[in-house]
Amino acid sequence: MRIVLFVAGVFAAALGGLMVVPAALDAVNGNSDWLAFMESAVMSVAIGISVAMVNRGGIGEIGKISLRQGYLLTAASWFAVSLAGAVPFWVSGLNISFTDAVFESISGLTTTGSTVLTGLDVMPQGILMWRAMLQWVGGIGIVVMAVAVLPFLRVGGMQLFRMESSDRSDKLQARVADLSIQIFSIYLLLTVLCAVGYRYFGMSNFEATVHAMTTVPTGGYSTSDQSLGHFAGVGIQWVAIVFMLAGSLPFAAYVRFLYSFDARAFSEDSQIGVFLGACLTFTMIIGLWLVFSGQTAPVDAFRLAAFSIVSIATTTGYVVVDYLTWGPPAVVTFFMLTFVGGCAGSTAGGIKTFRLEVLAMEVRRQCRFLAYPNGVFLDRLNGKPVTGSLAVSVLLFVFLFAASATAMTILLAFTGLDFQTASSAAVTALANVGPGLGGIIGPSGNFQPLSDAAKWILDLGMLTGRLEFFTVLVVFIPGIWPAPLWR
Repeated sequence: MRIVLFVAGVFAAALGGLMVVPAALDAVNGNSDWLAFMESAVMSVAIGISVAMVNRGGIGEIGKISLRQGYLLTAASWFAVSLAGAVPFWVSGLNISFTDAVFESISGLTTTGSTVLTGLDVMPQGILMWRAMLQWVGGIGIVVMAVAVLPFLRVGGMQLFRMESSDRSDKLQARVADLSIQIFSIYLLLTVLCAVGYRYFGMSNFEATVHAMTTVPTGGYSTSDQSLGHFAGVGIQWVAIVFMLAGSLPFAAYVRFLYSFDARAFSEDSQIGVFLGACLTFTMIIGLWLVFSGQTAPVDAFRLAAFSIVSIATTTGYVVVDYLTWGPPAVVTFFMLTFVGGCAGSTAGGIKTFRLEVLAMEVRRQCRFLAYPNGVFLDRLNGKPVTGSLAVSVLLFVFLFAASATAMTILLAFTGLDFQTASSAAVTALANVGPGLGGIIGPSGNFQPLSDAAKWILDLGMLTGRLEFFTVLVVFIPGIWPAPLWR
């Protein structure tokens, strides 16, 4: 436990140090919330450093982290930073409950984008910046975890994306450190380019910065209650489309491209083609539906369809129009896209495209086996064999996603929510999308009206979905831990 508590303390202290940024922003603008941020910073840094120092003996264990410690360390770290990130919301002038503060923090760090806050248009810049920073920090954490950590922990088939290199140490932390620097550079570059694009098409410097920090992580927090619908200008929507897609592509492909400057780093990853093809196909379908149903002029139909499809498919959750008014075909399409998500190793949530590819291969293999009972069939994905263990892990992940969504829907129904609201809230939390369906949590609403019990259920769902289920479930299996645990 020493290494687990040491790392969790360091992460909490580091997040506390970042609170100085919104504190300075509020101080410059003459807002009294700067005191709340400084108090939160001192509290988080003090507690984090204290926990780390008490367990500083864990430093010597960093080079020999076991798989069991890896699972616990990942879950504990996300829990610690979620609580630390909630403190500024709780003690600021927002006057919200601790439950709402934790919900907003977890939603930000998991890049879900669901919110309990209203009045964003007149909210202090410090709070808006802190929301964006949570999503930006959570996004880079998600990518590093997805590309460098989860494959080693063999979570839900992620071992398919393990980065191999003969000149690197076999130790987990050596690979994570190496990949983190490369990924961070790419992540920062995409964010800067996105901010420049937003600024060019009319956003202020502050608005461009905040939205860039929530677009690339596919988070969806905005500076307005109307989301991107607040900003007039087609250019802003196209910038968002481009960088939402950029954030939903595998960062491993960006890393490979940096080494080779060969576009095949993207074309050879089949999930990229499948994902982009699906976005284009559904854009055409919804665009044609809008045109032939007479709801939107052809000049706007495909742009609005493209923005909404990409926003949901990448699990970003930005809104420029209430797509629930487009009729049943559109509503069903958006609900189904909520499950999918982007590519593995990206900032997007959901089931992920590569798992759907594996499922399709398994269906095809079973059909061939029925026709040729004595046949031997070996499918490959990006040149790597789809083994039985990989297929099983993917099937288990999809089963856990469906079972968790069902269980959460039932629990949310007990809090008084109708079926549409409960089911869409469960799916949007597990897939880390943001908006749900219905008048309460739909594109035009938010999660404030939900009960405290419902919000805690969704908190668990957001963390479980972001950590790919197995990472959380393993922690609660007593049989894998030595006794006593704290030795």
